[in-house]
Amino acid sequence: MITSQFNNVLAALAGAERIFDMMDQPPENDGGRTTLARVDNADEWVWKKSDGETVPLRGDVRFHNVDFAYEPGKPVLHQVSLYAKPGQVIAFVGSTGAGKTTITNLINRFYDVQTGSITYDGIDVRDIRKESLRRSLGMVLQDTHLFTGTVLDNIRYGRLDASDEECIEAARQASAHSFISRLPEGYHTVISGDGANLSQGQRQLLAIARAYVADPPVMILDEATSSIDTRTERLVERGVQALMRGRTVFIIAHRLSTVRNANAIIVLEHGQIIERGNHEQLLAQKGRYYQLYTGKNQLE
Repeated sequence: MITSQFNNVLAALAGAERIFDMMDQPPENDGGRTTLARVDNADEWVWKKSDGETVPLRGDVRFHNVDFAYEPGKPVLHQVSLYAKPGQVIAFVGSTGAGKTTITNLINRFYDVQTGSITYDGIDVRDIRKESLRRSLGMVLQDTHLFTGTVLDNIRYGRLDASDEECIEAARQASAHSFISRLPEGYHTVISGDGANLSQGQRQLLAIARAYVADPPVMILDEATSSIDTRTERLVERGVQALMRGRTVFIIAHRLSTVRNANAIIVLEHGQIIERGNHEQLLAQKGRYYQLYTGKNQLE
């Protein structure tokens, strides 16, 4: 009993130390001068010039000879150049550690590139205020995080000024309305413990609805259909298809069968692009993508 209490005290002290370390960190350096914003009455995104003029945001994302390392001397990306034109779907495939997630981290400016540049509608992302940049980028990740509150609150977290009707429509588009309607209090059912009372598939559908109500011009999808039953997987895929319409989309692909219809598939190994093309082109090359696709659909 005493040993158990002592261990609990040690765990609490260790947790407190991490919190204080985080509080001691210097503020995140923004450096951005350009602001991106959603025009609610027009249902569109714009970027604001220094003279106040606004320009529609299209979702054109480009990497220009990007080098990046989390630690000096340990490069993660080397000379990466790629582009996603407005409305295109770009998929990244490759082994674990190839650099797929790093690319999406750089688009969000969780880190800044060391060499080269990333542009968003021709603007260097380092010149865009981080807060507004990240609001314009929707994300559906493998790990879905929900908050204590109602289902409606959790969907509205994607855009805090969204109306109830907009949140419900987002749930319909995400194929989440059916299961929500069967919950004890429907949209007013309280979620607790990071959605512990929901299945993984249901949590994922809520994440898609949350991204849909945000209505961003660019989406980043980290496939998350593993450990989901077949029926729910079909619902998730249907929701993802609705989410992708009319947007620029980056997909981190774990199963190659899900990226056959991408406009371009980027094959990464050791932080470099070794192949690019659509599904048919890459199969015809009989290179790394061909080996991955014909050998097994699940990447390492």
